[in-house]
Amino acid sequence: MPVLERLQSMFRIDHLGIAVGDLRQARNFYQLLGLEPGLEEVVEHERVRTVMIPVGESRIELLEPTSPDSVIGRFIERHGEGMHHVALHVDDIAEVFAEMKCAGMRLVSDELKIGAGGHLYFFVHPSSTGGVLVEICQNADADVPADVRA
Repeated sequence: MPVLERLQSMFRIDHLGIAVGDLRQARNFYQLLGLEPGLEEVVEHERVRTVMIPVGESRIELLEPTSPDSVIGRFIERHGEGMHHVALHVDDIAEVFAEMKCAGMRLVSDELKIGAGGHLYFFVHPSSTGGVLVEICQNADADVPADVRA
């Protein structure tokens, strides 16, 4: 079955990543809407403080840089606060990762990484997606071979 057919049956929007300068201030807005942010978490290798806010079946991820020279810090410096990425949840990240590489998609990293909440993820570069940074992610409890993990 072609990758697109398989993906259509196994993906959903997991979250929208929003770069913010002040996580506490950004949380307050969503709390005013009646949404309940989860716990804050620091992802050391990304140099970012993050919180997930459930919205229906998806989430909003607020990303505050812990260093001005982090990916999120540089993003805010160049573009200001705002939408950073769209994350799609998949059931078999190793398969999708391999197929993206085989199809010649430009990936931000050559390996899967472990992020907030232990989720596995990788990013597809905007040059391969029509200008949008796309994160592909899978739940933390996924059984993924060690040779494709960072």
